[in-house]
Order: sequence, then C-alpha cells, then structure tokens
Amino acid sequence: MAEVISGKRYAQAIFDLAIENNQVELWGEDLAVVAHAFSDVEFSALLKHPDMSTADKMTATATVLAGVNPLIRNLVDLLVSKSSVDAIRAVYSGYTELLDSHLGRQRVEITTAVPLESAEEERINTFVRELVRRDVVLTTKVDESILGGLVIQIGDRLLDGSTKARLESLRNSLHTEIATS
Repeated sequence: MAEVISGKRYAQAIFDLAIENNQVELWGEDLAVVAHAFSDVEFSALLKHPDMSTADKMTATATVLAGVNPLIRNLVDLLVSKSSVDAIRAVYSGYTELLDSHLGRQRVEITTAVPLESAEEERINTFVRELVRRDVVLTTKVDESILGGLVIQIGDRLLDGSTKARLESLRNSLHTEIATS
C-alpha cells in the first residue's frame, strides 16, 4: 500500500528550497506545469499502472517534464517512486498558498450568473483589493443557478450577494413571519 504523502509538507520543503535559490515564482510556474501534466487522465493512469516499472514511469515523467527545474523533477520522481502521484495536486496547492503569502497576494473566486465584462471584473478587483488590503488574483466562474448578483469567495470567507441567496433569505423570513402569526 502506498505511503500517505503530505502535500503541504512537500510544498513547504520545495518552497524553502525555492527561496534559497531565489526562484519562488519560477518554481511555482514549474509546479503549475507538473500539476497540469498530472491532471491529464491518461498520463495519470499511466503513472498509476501497476504493471509499469518505476523506472519506466520516471522516464515518462522526465520526457513530459523536460523543461522543468531538476529539483522539481526530483520531487516528482520521489512521488512516483512512492506511488503517490495524486499528491502533486496538494503539493501544488500548498506551494501556491505559500507563494501567495510570500508575495502578499490573496486569491479570490468570483461566481456570477453571466460572464463578467472586463470593466466589471476590474471594479470587483479594485473593491476586493481595498477590502483585503493585498494584491488580488481573481478567478471567475459562471453559475447560472445563482440567478444574478455575485458570490465572492476570499479564503474561508464568503460574501454572497446572489439573487438566489436574497430570495432564500426572503422566503425564510416569510416562513418565520407566517409561523409566528
């Protein structure tokens, strides 16, 4: 059975090495390449195949990740040798959190019912940047089920200004008024 790998622990180790080498952003880009490669279903299945030798798996990753920093590739080889290729997502996520903290950035996810225009996105970016007093990295997604308005996810905080949330709140208050009448 594969040893359980702590993505955060490996992320911290690789982040510390990146700081020593003054390459935190470059290594973050390399880890993004690795995470993208490992998110490919067929490549991931190949690396998990029990009949494929560890040496062949490492050869495959070396080919796919030829442009990636050798220390990042060493980490990948370690995870492959421990049959822990799924841990790369946690390593990348942990590294991204450390990098954002190091650079004074905050990741924010915006959900809207319709795609945002660039001017709207910039207004939201300015609002959130002033709210958190940090640089903001926005990601947007469309979810028609919220009907209108927007939902802002900042770390573990949720600002729900969606039409759906407002309608649910109105429905709950009506139910409460009816129940107490």
